[in-house]
Amino acid sequence: MRTWTPEQIARAAGARLVAPPPAGGGPERVIIDSRQAGPGSLFVGLPGEHVDGGRFAPHALAAGAWGVLTTPEHAEAARCAVPGALLAADDPLRALQRLATAWRRSLDVQVIGVTGSTGKTSTKDLLLALLSPHLRTVASRANFNTEIGLPLEILAAPPDTEVLVLEMAMRGAGQIAELATVAEPDVGVIVSIGPVHLELLGTIEAIAAAKAELIAALKPSGTAVMPAAEPLLEPHRRGDLRTITFGDAGDVRLVRSDQNEVEIDLDGRPIVLEVPFHQAHLRRNLLPACGAAYAVGVVPSGRVALELTAGRGQHMALAGGVTLIDGCYNANPMSTRAALEDLAETAARTPGTRPVAVLGDMLELGPRGRDFHLELGEEAARSGVELLVTVGPLAAAMADRFDGEVHSVPDAAAAAELVPELVRPGDVVLVKGSFAVGLEAVCRALSEREPTGVSNGVGA
Repeated sequence: MRTWTPEQIARAAGARLVAPPPAGGGPERVIIDSRQAGPGSLFVGLPGEHVDGGRFAPHALAAGAWGVLTTPEHAEAARCAVPGALLAADDPLRALQRLATAWRRSLDVQVIGVTGSTGKTSTKDLLLALLSPHLRTVASRANFNTEIGLPLEILAAPPDTEVLVLEMAMRGAGQIAELATVAEPDVGVIVSIGPVHLELLGTIEAIAAAKAELIAALKPSGTAVMPAAEPLLEPHRRGDLRTITFGDAGDVRLVRSDQNEVEIDLDGRPIVLEVPFHQAHLRRNLLPACGAAYAVGVVPSGRVALELTAGRGQHMALAGGVTLIDGCYNANPMSTRAALEDLAETAARTPGTRPVAVLGDMLELGPRGRDFHLELGEEAARSGVELLVTVGPLAAAMADRFDGEVHSVPDAAAAAELVPELVRPGDVVLVKGSFAVGLEAVCRALSEREPTGVSNGVGA
């Protein structure tokens, strides 16, 4: 937005230009943390649950920010600070979103929105790997997938971006619709439907409807990418969209999966990809990723240079020949089953390796929460887990259906003390739980053994 005038910035955001910057031109980047302020930055002061970010507008200007966008009272209060652009909006978050939409429209870009009960982050990462050799591609970072993070990712896209891949998170009804209104996607990808956020939405049908808000938001010229065998999405299909299905009976099918490559039928076109990862769920998620790439005119080829987002199943080699599978960012019944499958496959590749699972509470599952945890205790046993550590009051139920060695601890701090004592040289250790459980503490405790390397970010 460097070439935009302050007046253009204000119009795009639906804000009032209280004072212009000392020099013309627009900002280079948009931030919401005043500690990141510096020359060229536009600080957006968002009201928060505990702190009103607008209070820090003077600090951002003092740090050299191009300007601030905040509520009228905070914009007026910042007049006495170091000169900079002062933009006022009654709703700074809505102004941030409007500015993002304006920037998205100014780009000659195709936008892919990705959502799903599980697998959306790895599918987004796979899409980045598939598209980058062909088109200038930008994809959402980490957890920038909310009503705040998504517009920041759009605004961070360089002017020459050709494809923008945006992950879309959801906690309740209407939230995917809000994100889609900001992003205006050309392609909507629904990776999966499963029992996530049941506490808020109540039924699996309601979850499907919330995810399908992405389909409803597409323009008639858009493309929907969805599972072929998902009846819950059938009521949400649209006849005015191009629809690409994936799975055994879909337009995109996995034909062959060998040690180092996969063959995919891409709408009647055979393609072979070199894949340096073995996880079955990642290879399955290649299907929606290939479908979305095809929708923007790319036929994937060659090596898939996948780099997973942190906490989403990276394999890390630690001292003593220990392999850590870091899935601590989040968990639900579907993703935890996939992680246990990965654990079993990884351990099987080295005879004599002991599979260890550190599993924390899975939150927001509603009245059936205990049942889901019990089922995963059985799944851990079927997967060949030899040592199970449960973390939290909900995860403790897994021990009731697990017939191997098991330890139950109340929280992540206790797990971080116990697990390093239990792990032996050569073990494969899966760490997975909902974000609020804080299992990154366990990963840190294990990593303090001095890692000997990271196996390509996704597992060897």
